[in-house]
Order: sequence, then structure tokens, then C-alpha cells
Amino acid sequence: MGETRALQPQAGPEGLDLQALYRDSNVAAALEALDRELVGLAPVKTRVREIAALLLVEKLRRSVGLEAGPPSLHMSFTGNPGTGKTTVALRMAEILHALGYSRKGHLVAVTRDDLVGQYIGHTAPKTKEVLKRAMGGVLFIDEAYYLYRPENERDYGQEAIEILLQVMENQREDLVVILAGYRDRMGRFFASNPGMASRIAHHIDFPDYSESELYAIAELMLAGMQYRLSAGAQAALREYIGLRRAQPHFANARSIRNALDRARLRQAKRLFERRGAPLTREALMTIEAEDVRASRVFAARTEENQP
Repeated sequence: MGETRALQPQAGPEGLDLQALYRDSNVAAALEALDRELVGLAPVKTRVREIAALLLVEKLRRSVGLEAGPPSLHMSFTGNPGTGKTTVALRMAEILHALGYSRKGHLVAVTRDDLVGQYIGHTAPKTKEVLKRAMGGVLFIDEAYYLYRPENERDYGQEAIEILLQVMENQREDLVVILAGYRDRMGRFFASNPGMASRIAHHIDFPDYSESELYAIAELMLAGMQYRLSAGAQAALREYIGLRRAQPHFANARSIRNALDRARLRQAKRLFERRGAPLTREALMTIEAEDVRASRVFAARTEENQP
């Protein structure tokens, strides 16, 4: 992608300084932010660091006249909802910009509805408008497999795919495309669209979070909102996570955020119903066990255990 920064590798007595280039490029800041924002995901973070290392080395190679052509950077992120795919895409956009592989470093996140029209002649302008907005940065297409609906002869998703393929090949120096979605559905999508599969250089799989990781995520979320859990609420939340994780439609960190939002609602109701009793700062900050255990998740378990 086009050079946008005047980062010049410094040559020391023993050669070019790769670590100095790393520090000066702000890549370290993006990787540190990724560690702060996302619990776990060690394989994902390792792969992101590998890609960053490749780009650093390629930049250093070009500085001494070694040309291998621009690396292919289109990616596939697979995994269940709430596993951090969008957050990693944002940080990847920052890394690409920091190293001069993108002009703007922004992320444009879209779904099928943003690309595919409902009548003849509608899809091409929609898709091209999205691509225009994304140029110079990263285009993130969530649930990309919905672009391909072979069972519907009048579907216009294939037209969007063909436009994307052309741009991914001919303008890959000015746009990185990240396709995201469930692992099995993305596999079928690539099998049905070999042209798309051949343009994806990096496949990154996002694992589900463990119960301990989900609890750590909850604590980070609460700290960011200036809430805390009482001792009883800590035990209740750990129990909640184990129960909720086993239920259908669990969305990892997204489900945890929803649970915390509902606990805050119950806390607010509980405090309001105290009817004029003075409130301390500590009371305003504290989620109690009853705020967590009022969840229907616990009620469902009780019903299951009844004879």
C-alpha cells in the first residue's frame, strides 16, 4: 500500500535497527492497546504480532532496495460473536497506518445490507460507495457469507462479490478487506467462492473465552464504568457465567456486557426503592448478589431441577 509516513530506518554500526523502526512507528502502542482491551486470545495476538513483524521487515527491506512486491494483507476472521473480531480489526488498521501500508488507517465496518441492493442496478452503486469510503484503510465485512445466496436466483449478492474481487486484486495497495463470521459458514463461503478464497492471505481463528476469561472481562467492563462487585456478587457472577455459557445463543463478551447492563438496571431499581434513604458513593458503585441472581438464567436452572 502507498507510503504515507517518513519513517526512515536508522543504520547503526552493525546494520539497520529494526527495533528503532518498531518504536518510531507506533506499532508498539497499537499492540499494547490490544493487550489492554482483550483478555486472552493468545493465538490471535500472536498472529497479529507476526503480521506486524512481516510488515516491519518488509519496510526495512525496501529501505535497502530489496523488493518482493507488496504483501497480500486481505484477511479472514472466524469465530463466534463477542470474541473481539471488530476490536482486532480496528487495531490492525492502526498498525497498517503506522507502518505506511494505508493512507488513512480508518476502519469501515459493513454487512450485506450495506453492499447489496434489492433491485437491478442498485447493488453496484452501493458497493462502490462503500469501497470509496474504505479506500486508504480497512473494510470489515461482518457475516460475509450472507453475500452469497445461491438458492435465490434473483439475489444480487454475487454482483457485490465480483466488484469486491476486482478491487481486492487491482487496488490491494490501497485497501485491506477483512471478512468475518462463523467458522463453518465462512468455510462453506470460501469453498463456493474460490476467487475470494485465493485472495485471502491471513486466516485468523478467534476461540471462545473460558469462564475465567469471561469473569476477567466482566471485571474490566465494570472498572471502566466505575462499578464494583460485592463478595456475594462476585460468587453470583461466576455462577451466572457458568450457567449462561452453557445456554444457546451465548455471545461471549457481548453476552457478558448485556448481563452487566441488566445488573445495573436492577441495582438502580433497588437503590431507588430505598425511598429517601441517603446513598453513599460506595452504594452507587456496588453491584450486589441480588442484582445478579435476579437473572432469568438462575430461574431457568431452578425450573430444570424441579421434579
